[in-house]
Amino acid sequence: MAVDELQAIIQRCQILEEADFKGEDFNLFQVAGQKCLEDGYAAQLLEVIQNEKNKVIIKNMGWNLISPLVRCIFMYKQEDDKREHCLRILDQLAQLCNPKELFLGLLEQIEQTSGEQVCQTVMLLLQPLQTVLLKLQNKKAYSVGLSLAMIMNQLTPLPVPYTKQQIQEDKLGLCHCCNAVVDFAKPFVNEVVKNMEKSSEYNDMELKEELIKFCMQSLKYPLLTAQLEQLEGIEEHPFRHFATEIIDILWNTGELIPLVFVHHKGKSPHWENQEFADIERKNSADSLACLSYLMFVQHFGVECFPVVFRFFSSSPSYLLLCNMTHIEVLLKRTEESVLSKGLDLFESCLLRMEDNSLLHHYLEFRDFINVPQDLVKIMTLCPMEHMRKKSLNILQLFIDKFDTEGKYTLFRCLLKTSNHAGVEGYIIKNIKDQIHLALTREYGNIWFTGHHLISLLDLGICMFLIHRIMASLNLLRYLVIKDCESDNQTGVWTTLDKIEQNFLKPLRVGLNMSRA
Repeated sequence: MAVDELQAIIQRCQILEEADFKGEDFNLFQVAGQKCLEDGYAAQLLEVIQNEKNKVIIKNMGWNLISPLVRCIFMYKQEDDKREHCLRILDQLAQLCNPKELFLGLLEQIEQTSGEQVCQTVMLLLQPLQTVLLKLQNKKAYSVGLSLAMIMNQLTPLPVPYTKQQIQEDKLGLCHCCNAVVDFAKPFVNEVVKNMEKSSEYNDMELKEELIKFCMQSLKYPLLTAQLEQLEGIEEHPFRHFATEIIDILWNTGELIPLVFVHHKGKSPHWENQEFADIERKNSADSLACLSYLMFVQHFGVECFPVVFRFFSSSPSYLLLCNMTHIEVLLKRTEESVLSKGLDLFESCLLRMEDNSLLHHYLEFRDFINVPQDLVKIMTLCPMEHMRKKSLNILQLFIDKFDTEGKYTLFRCLLKTSNHAGVEGYIIKNIKDQIHLALTREYGNIWFTGHHLISLLDLGICMFLIHRIMASLNLLRYLVIKDCESDNQTGVWTTLDKIEQNFLKPLRVGLNMSRA
């Protein structure tokens, strides 16, 4: 009988000193304990473990029971007494076993789990793992960081619930598991905060850095791809709650403002392998972009520093400048959940600004050129119609915010780079609108009249392609009707011969050939 075999091994080990335990003793104890669990004698095994005489044995050998114990817990139904006994054994092992040995055993069990059991296993082992980590004296920060990294690496392959129904069903348990992991981390956050309060020159940065790494990893997964809008019928949105907790950790450890406004404070790991360095940089960029979305679109953390938000309300151009790198990161992704965050963040920044208030100097920043080009790609290549329409609306919003010289420069850039009929036609229509404003306003506008306009017309009309003929003819007709030859404010009459030679004449030849 399994219990008799276990008792025999226990009696043999009780008379030995701790230093005299041999590898054979460990193996026999593991086999006998596993057999007790599998044969349904969990209650008897629990009695053995609780027996004060066996304390030294359990301290040294008990961690070997973790793997069979987890298997049995999942085997029994929720209401089964045997499952309850197994859970009590797990709790006892967390209290009695050598912390270092049990830590490795628990981590190994989490590492080996996969598929549908990942979240169940993690949630089962979080409490004993926390208990063990709180007991560790040496390498505590490293062990906490290793635990959090291992857990997040196991969760990352799981699909993130996105629709309301998926979030409510939470089939794999990811929503609950993420929030359980945050609760697991709280004692270590509290430890960092307490140490920071004791001394303004808190130098033990290891634990703090491990917690920041966890927050950065959480921002990339699951929050970057999660649905974070408030959903009707869900009283407490699990991912919104998770996002709030992550923001709280960053705030309490003093890292929220540096991450949002000074980008990445602190040490970046040095990689000899350039490929690893690129992966680290990309992961950090994704996390920071998600953080900006949480702050400036969903308004998480507003209560932490309202003064800063008031500052950005009075300086929306600077807010846009701070966020353009993040917007570019998000718009280069193809997943709807990520792409929509980029569009929302861009729109949120633009809506804070007055029309014509964005100075042309901002186009000297690379992101201010790259982002509208990314919008064009979404407008022309994205398979989702609502995304294409939203991108077009945001591009127009972006154009409207620039001063006159900024609009002129942006039009030149887009005409040169878009290579798309609809986009080029749309830009030519915008040029026409700006010419109309230039001709109807009292003060002079040098950018959409005279030699600057002629230079732009070279791009929009003279160097024509067949797909923008109608937009170009429409613009030319408008110029000739609106700006009479005697005024020639736009300069179109001066360059009419060039337009005739390079645009109208080839067009006539083409039409005649088509008729023939």
